[in-house]
Amino acid sequence: MRTIGNIIWIIIGGAALFLEWSLVGLLLCITVIGIPAGKQCFKLARFCLLPFGRQIVNDGRTSSMLLNILWILVFGWEIAVTAIAAGVAMLPTIIGIPFAWQSFKIAGLGLFPFGSRIVDTREIP
Repeated sequence: MRTIGNIIWIIIGGAALFLEWSLVGLLLCITVIGIPAGKQCFKLARFCLLPFGRQIVNDGRTSSMLLNILWILVFGWEIAVTAIAAGVAMLPTIIGIPFAWQSFKIAGLGLFPFGSRIVDTREIP
């Protein structure tokens, strides 16, 4: 089921979110200071491409909160708005509800990417 969900997700919007995260990652990697944030973007872009069967776990350290505040001001709100718009567009149909849920998870990740890890659902106790 997770494979089918990921294939449909790529077709209906996952590829666009993947490209958005990858583009932001490339822009950040142009500067030396932005490389750590760019690496985080690439990690999250892979999650945007295949979200089914994975979950976001937040570590919640103070240093990551400071980075998240800066992130929201620069890039985060744009990515979150895109993901929320995609989720709202998928909600009207019963089939689209699981995909909208994934899009809303990505919107939260767009606001607070630092201190978040992606884990396989089979690894969660």
